[in-house]
Amino acid sequence: MQAVSTASNAAEGTSFLGRYQFLIYRLFSLAGIVPIGGYVVMHLAVNASVLAGPAMYQQQVDKIHSLGDTAVMILEWAFIFIPILFHATVGFWIISGALPNTGAYPYGSNIRYTLQRGTAIVVACFILFHLWQMHHLGHGIGGGKFNPEHAASSAAEVLSPLVMKIIYTIGTLCAVYHLANGIWTFGITWGIWTSDKAQKRAGYLCTVIGLTVALFGMGSLYGMSRIDVPEAITIENNIQIDQKAASGEIALPVKATESTGAKAN
Repeated sequence: MQAVSTASNAAEGTSFLGRYQFLIYRLFSLAGIVPIGGYVVMHLAVNASVLAGPAMYQQQVDKIHSLGDTAVMILEWAFIFIPILFHATVGFWIISGALPNTGAYPYGSNIRYTLQRGTAIVVACFILFHLWQMHHLGHGIGGGKFNPEHAASSAAEVLSPLVMKIIYTIGTLCAVYHLANGIWTFGITWGIWTSDKAQKRAGYLCTVIGLTVALFGMGSLYGMSRIDVPEAITIENNIQIDQKAASGEIALPVKATESTGAKAN
């Protein structure tokens, strides 16, 4: 039995994950905050702009897509998709070797540990669902329903069923908790707050961050629920017409008063 255990430990020590575990854990922790955490905050903040109306939300979406399809694709893969894939892969590797122990040790840290792992699974499923439903990568399999040129109206239509509101509420709140608690554990992992007092103060800070980001997320869902889709489509169409006219793609018709004034002169 001892020989088998020794052989197993030796194999683990010579494996790639075993040899570079310290570095992988640090990169895993860092990726959860930068760039993934930053993107979550920015994404929810942009979505929350819909509270100011479909025109404001459309303007924010247009700013992002004004970079061009190629630039947006490179940024997505470099700063969103690849970091998320890395973080999720390492995360599930960690989860596979750990079991919840809240029953034997019902302490706050153990409860947070279990919630962090549980929300990780929920968030991973939610991300896949969200990408299929909203991102253009889902077009070929019945998804990709978000239209960048009709941002508010297309998103509001997707989120109109009650079941979608429930799914997005749960998914968003799980992502927010995972981020806020992840910031707290990040500080411990990187030695930013090591004493009990420092960790307690950091806990308050992370709670404030979590509540703020949660307000962004819930505000965006509430704003989408208030969208009048036909009215939003009209506003979005007018924005697209104005943008094409400004770029010279189309010519706006001359108003009757302007035409009459020109003839009189």
